[in-house]
Amino acid sequence: MGFWDNLWPGRDSPFDSGGAITDSIVLSRRHATVSLSKQGTVAGTLRVNLSWRMRTSDIEGRSRQSGRLLRPLKLFQPDVVQAHTQGMVNVDLDLGCMYELKDGTKGVVQPLGNLIGDLNAPPYIRLSGDDRFGAPSGETVYVNLDHHEEIKRLLFFVYIYDQTPAFDRTHATVTLYPTGSGPRIEIELDERAPQARSCAVFTVENVKGELIVRREVKFVYGFQSELDRMYGFGMQWGRGYKSRT
Repeated sequence: MGFWDNLWPGRDSPFDSGGAITDSIVLSRRHATVSLSKQGTVAGTLRVNLSWRMRTSDIEGRSRQSGRLLRPLKLFQPDVVQAHTQGMVNVDLDLGCMYELKDGTKGVVQPLGNLIGDLNAPPYIRLSGDDRFGAPSGETVYVNLDHHEEIKRLLFFVYIYDQTPAFDRTHATVTLYPTGSGPRIEIELDERAPQARSCAVFTVENVKGELIVRREVKFVYGFQSELDRMYGFGMQWGRGYKSRT
């Protein structure tokens, strides 16, 4: 085993796995899909969480890089990402889910328009919480996998409700927490898209009874209607607002 193999002992793994300690799978461009069914997650409640933090600025990044050149050992130290606060930047990231059921029913669950869904009746998807300023708990959508046979496909997406587009100023992660012993699945919105207002994060498709998660991470400059056109849901969209209560 060579020197580089000692630095990256898990590089031949089919996923970027967190190992036994973190028990997670990180989906990437290279390894973009995972089967929930093969992970033993075909029942119970699937929890999908969005959380984000403020990125350090590009100027700070250049300063750190120059400092690392002067002090080589700092190359092995991770970047410090500051916590997101309202005073630093006013970014309101929202998590939503477009769905299509086997009977042809289509719709969306999202904070906009107070479309929170239902966990025990169609669409078997429910939104819990609307995090306005990137609190640690983030935003969460629940999916009742006890009814997975009635679900044809899901598209989870993140969008900026108002203010200036700022995906490039945040570090956002969407994490899937299955019920039982299956590993959590992480998808990072790690591509810089300064002018984008929406991002298709991942899909879940029912392929002959098998639930397949596919990483997308496709940024668009429009909103839900543009994501709809990309994925062919064919729904009608209008202007909506979130409750201020």
